[in-house]
Amino acid sequence: MSLQEPVVFPSSQNLPPSDHVAVWQRCLEYIRSDVSSLSYKTWFQPIVPLKLEGSNLTIKVPSQFFYDWLEGHYSSLLRSALIASLGEGAKLFYSIASEEAQNLLVEAADQNGPDGVEFSSPPAVPTPATPFSARMSGRLATVQSNLNPRYTFDNFIKGDSNQLARAASMAVANNPGGTSFNPLVIYGGTGLGKTHLMHALGNHALQSGKATRAVYVSSEKFTIDFVEAIQADKVNEFSLFYRSVDLLIVDDIQFFAGKEKTQDNFFHTFNTLYQLGKQIVLSSDVPPKELKGLDDRLISRFQCGLTADIQPPDLETRIAILRKKSDENNLDLPSDVLEFIAANVTSNIRELEGCLISLFARASLENREINIGLAKDVLRVVVNELKSPVSIEHIQRTVCEFYGLPEDLLRAKTRKQEVVTARQVAMFLAKQLTNSSLKTIGLHFGGRDHSTVIHACQAVEDRVTTDLVFRQNVEQLQRHLQLNHS
Repeated sequence: MSLQEPVVFPSSQNLPPSDHVAVWQRCLEYIRSDVSSLSYKTWFQPIVPLKLEGSNLTIKVPSQFFYDWLEGHYSSLLRSALIASLGEGAKLFYSIASEEAQNLLVEAADQNGPDGVEFSSPPAVPTPATPFSARMSGRLATVQSNLNPRYTFDNFIKGDSNQLARAASMAVANNPGGTSFNPLVIYGGTGLGKTHLMHALGNHALQSGKATRAVYVSSEKFTIDFVEAIQADKVNEFSLFYRSVDLLIVDDIQFFAGKEKTQDNFFHTFNTLYQLGKQIVLSSDVPPKELKGLDDRLISRFQCGLTADIQPPDLETRIAILRKKSDENNLDLPSDVLEFIAANVTSNIRELEGCLISLFARASLENREINIGLAKDVLRVVVNELKSPVSIEHIQRTVCEFYGLPEDLLRAKTRKQEVVTARQVAMFLAKQLTNSSLKTIGLHFGGRDHSTVIHACQAVEDRVTTDLVFRQNVEQLQRHLQLNHS
């Protein structure tokens, strides 16, 4: 069927609202002949018609990502199908499932779209005004929390890597200011879920009524607001606002480094809230004692509560995250592909999500089956390490990251058991995955001779037959390195 010569169904403009299902079925009949079966199943079958009001059809899609994809790739097809079903002047509206709690209803694509169908992008989220302006205008009770309702404890995947941070966040959310976890400092690398957990904490506290005034702010936004307050001669209002909340959540406190006046104001804000028994939650990329460029008295305050870390997720948690993200977007990911991605993308959750989105995009655009081959192609592009061949240095770096050790220890003379294990595994993988001689491998490990390499390889081979966890670790490292090399 040509989009230039659409088949037009009998006019449905006067149908009662109960016929929204029939109208959408007509649209699907039109769409089915213009897309592949994979694209139809992935992007159109999950859509649910909600209501028909005159010529206005409202459909529900599973997520914001789903909406963005439809608008970016199928807006013209949807427009043509709607006109064919409802006639000129028809309008299409989206309801995004994950945002129904906010009653978010967006009119589709370009507002001046052709053929009388109005399409528009979803409304941009307005940049919140300087928060203390709410106090100045007398609207203290309606101040914006800046919390993202999408982030909840329910959709935060828990695992061994985040168990303490999640448990502490739940305890604080259920009794803000009433536990010994004040302040609660969550630290960890980029993309591991710190921000998600902090938003979930704030949302839970507000929804359960445990806090009535919760504010989330990044350290950068706090600094910008403070500078604007100085310029407007409203520092008192600024200070009063932040010192009047029940729950203050500040993200990325490492960016306070070098900002002396901001640190001074935050120090006094911290003290006031703490003395009033109000809850403070902070995040950082390193533990407080390792923060550089911050006043010692601030660091001391940060250390007086609980410090909880979030580590990179283990294999099982990564699989659970991928499965959850697939389900949220109503997308079907084969188990072997899911496990393949999880085994080879180990750095952070954002990279996992990026691989997942790229995988479905490639499958849809190229009309390809989702399998290991396609996943491997996607990971070559998404994971930067796939661009360079494996080397002994890369093996050493990967093994040390896995075991949490400095690379120079592999070349040192230390006989600490954890170092010996990592060194033997790295030697074993170097022998398996490179063409280097035993002598060359030994030279890369502090000038050890070939007999040491032979002993290391034999030790690893013996241990994998008796230690299940050790075998799984070695296999995971080998899969990761082989993917980078292929």
